[in-house]
Amino acid sequence: MALRSLNPGDRSNRTRYRPMAEINVTPFVDVMLILLVVFMVSAPLLTVGVPLDLPKGNAPALNEPDDPITLSIQPDGSLFLNDQPTTAQSILIELEALTEGNRHARIFLRGDRTLLYGDVMGIMADLAADGYTSLRLVTEQPGISER
Repeated sequence: MALRSLNPGDRSNRTRYRPMAEINVTPFVDVMLILLVVFMVSAPLLTVGVPLDLPKGNAPALNEPDDPITLSIQPDGSLFLNDQPTTAQSILIELEALTEGNRHARIFLRGDRTLLYGDVMGIMADLAADGYTSLRLVTEQPGISER
């Protein structure tokens, strides 16, 4: 049996395991790339800001133009366009005149809370079918009485 030399200059001591002094960043880069993809996919969804507020919402009011186009639906189904009575048959003609053909004009839809979801969606579908895509549902802020 041969004895090993304990001399520090001997080559047999250099073959022992030495801890790595570098940090392995590959898992860190993998996690960062996954997070980048997640944020790239979710960022457009956050900035779109779907204009849907449920009744009695606590969301802050949006900064909107001073003179918006408002379409109100009463509990009995009667329609009002900017406080003027109208009918379902003439609403698209009157909106065309109010918006001067601008299909991207913001239209605020105010529906009574006793209305059925399908009734409000029917009006929204008619407006969307005619090309009006910027529809906003209006809710009452808590603690603020309606005009």
